[in-house]
Amino acid sequence: MGIVFACIVPHGVEILPELAGNMLQAFAVTRKGMEQIAESMRENRIETVIIATPHNLRLEATIGIVTSEFTEGILEENNNQVRLRCQCNSQLARAILAKAKSSCLPVVGVNYGTSEGPASCMPMDWGTLIPLWFFAREKQATPRIVIVTPSREIPLEGLTRLGHAIAEAAKTSDRRVAFVASADQGHAHRSDGPYGFNAASAEFDQTVKMAIQKNDLRPLLNLPPKFVEDAKPDSIWQIAILQGILERVPMKGFLLSYQAPTYYGMLCAEYLPEKNVTAIK
Repeated sequence: MGIVFACIVPHGVEILPELAGNMLQAFAVTRKGMEQIAESMRENRIETVIIATPHNLRLEATIGIVTSEFTEGILEENNNQVRLRCQCNSQLARAILAKAKSSCLPVVGVNYGTSEGPASCMPMDWGTLIPLWFFAREKQATPRIVIVTPSREIPLEGLTRLGHAIAEAAKTSDRRVAFVASADQGHAHRSDGPYGFNAASAEFDQTVKMAIQKNDLRPLLNLPPKFVEDAKPDSIWQIAILQGILERVPMKGFLLSYQAPTYYGMLCAEYLPEKNVTAIK
């Protein structure tokens, strides 16, 4: 089976209708993009979701592959709460771990609570829970999860090689797999935001949109570090992993939505295998 679908998605809490409060309409464009991707996942009969999140374990110069049996989290906002618990695909997680180690990547398997059973449960960060609220909440077709935590101290080339390892390990799975790059874009769009204003954020977001539309993410991996720092995205590291996957599983990207209703940019993009795109046409 292996990877049959991929996407880049945001994780702003107001995307969730239950937590949006008076920002419900402000995030409507992105919410619709997420719903489109969720429908694509249903159409592609996704059985396992591998999600790379920037907000789980922050391991210095080390990639984490979560090998727990479950993951669970709670989010609270605007006097409301959502909770999600998912079963993990620990077998695939260990296959990715082994493949990454054989590629000499700085990677470690991580668990939480107990070594196995219901209490082997990694806390679910918002970069994981928000996308999975759209993709893994329906009881009748709940996919299993693999959580990957990239490190910003690792050169992007190393994270691209992690993408190779993920794609190769997924080929050994008997499940239909999707890769999710959980990624908000520039975080300096407004002066009243926590990072202040920097014009680099809008420029960075435009560059990402163009890369998706041209179906070529490689230029993003060569952006000047100072420019990336000024733009303040949390996306480039997960996009580097996606690029590695695309080098092993050729897919075509489609930009579904973009908006920056507050201080950070959000875009939704999906990737379909080239043979599927040809069939659609």
